[in-house]
Amino acid sequence: MTFPFQTDIVLENDVALLRPIQNADVKNLLPVATKHSDLLQYSPLPIYNEELLKKYIDMSIENRSNRNRYTFSVFDKRQGTYAGSTSFMNIANADARLEIGSTWYGKEFQRTGLNRNCKYLLLEYAFETLQAERVEFKTDERNLASRKAIEKIGGQFEGILRSHTLMYDGFRRNTVCYSILRTEWSQLKEHFLDYKS
Repeated sequence: MTFPFQTDIVLENDVALLRPIQNADVKNLLPVATKHSDLLQYSPLPIYNEELLKKYIDMSIENRSNRNRYTFSVFDKRQGTYAGSTSFMNIANADARLEIGSTWYGKEFQRTGLNRNCKYLLLEYAFETLQAERVEFKTDERNLASRKAIEKIGGQFEGILRSHTLMYDGFRRNTVCYSILRTEWSQLKEHFLDYKS
């Protein structure tokens, strides 16, 4: 697998548009990032004000340049506005695997089908374009909504990494691990968008 960091990857369907995050997205994402201060309560990086969001976007752009993470802004076509962000991360070309993560959407976009459409586009790209063998998902053990969402799209529970990630408030979280394999994708894909989540 060779991840094309130099390419501007644009993924879209009738519901969602994902494109590489850029500096202009500070303005695009600020309303949704700052509306609820607890939006990223389970994330290592908060984004609840303009300075923190700018730092997040600057770091995302730098990570793409350093070839270790590729972050997208997410536009909800039905609501006609920016909804959040998601990433390909922990990219291991030699092992043909990567992780989909650092995903966040404003609360008004949750449980609308947007997340499922974004995951469909990302998984389709990972398995069918990149020919990845494995896609991973990780989340805070306490984040029951995220765990349920991963399980609903077919993520297989693999275990818990104890005291795995240091959070911005000093808490050390346990991280729950899931995966989808390329051999599972064709069956999952068939009815992937039949459900609203």
